[in-house]
Amino acid sequence: MKYRQLGSSDLRVSEISLGSWLTYGVGVERDNAIACVDRAFELGINFIDTANVYGRGAAETVLGEALVGRPRDSYILATKLFAPMSDTDKGLSRAQVFKQIDASLTRLRTDHVDLYQCHRYDPETPLEETMEALSEIVRAGKVRYIGFSEWSPDQIEAAFAIPGVERFVSSQPQYSMLWRRPEKKVIPVCKAHQVSQIVWSPLAQGVLTGKYLPGAPPPADSRAASDAMGSSIASWMKPEIFEAVQQLRPIAAEAGATLGQFALAWVLREPNVASAIVGASRPSQLDENAAASDLVVDPALFARAEAILAPVTRGA
Repeated sequence: MKYRQLGSSDLRVSEISLGSWLTYGVGVERDNAIACVDRAFELGINFIDTANVYGRGAAETVLGEALVGRPRDSYILATKLFAPMSDTDKGLSRAQVFKQIDASLTRLRTDHVDLYQCHRYDPETPLEETMEALSEIVRAGKVRYIGFSEWSPDQIEAAFAIPGVERFVSSQPQYSMLWRRPEKKVIPVCKAHQVSQIVWSPLAQGVLTGKYLPGAPPPADSRAASDAMGSSIASWMKPEIFEAVQQLRPIAAEAGATLGQFALAWVLREPNVASAIVGASRPSQLDENAAASDLVVDPALFARAEAILAPVTRGA
């Protein structure tokens, strides 16, 4: 496993990180989730990403159980706030920042998180209020660094224009061979402010692994076949996307990789990406994904793959 610097922080995160959206505490049983976390450590994955809203606290609770007893400096832990935790608890107000960090720390069984991220932008709260509150919890020792997810370039710039507050070190956008929107504006703005990308859905929720075939039902053990996880992948479940992905198989083979490893290596070709978040419902999936960190791929192979996917790529 290789590691990269996270923005202007002193954190060095594994190029492949373990996420928990739709999985731990929701679509994956507790014992299997803990087995995945244990395997992640064995593979050198040191960065674990979650959010308070994943399973309304369930994912954080499971991770707290999985991490208890491990030296706190042996892993980098990230969580988020913004999405509704109840009818009244939502957003990025000062009150919510203080309430949600304490609740997350309790579920995670730790006294601090390494990275606390604004899950989305909150148009109902003054940005100054959010940044000042985040700065207070950093200075209180509850959070080491702060980040954001899916903010616009203007929102990012506005945060950096506020004097006397902590600075963001990370951005968490959706980014994959099939979703390239961050390349146009978000990545350039982030580079200028020493902010790294931690990307979610680098495999387009599994579509880029090639497991879904045109005209065939999804595998029984796949996300698409799961009642708990299937709805989120619906926008990618299109025959033309499946057909394009299957055309990548010989290119991935030339690179000495599986389709999934090739797709992860493509994301990691971007220097501003610090880590690619993968989900895992069983430990063996992590073995394959982690191997992408060691791949050295000829850029010409990536160019051929991009050309094949161009008709179905979004945000390019």
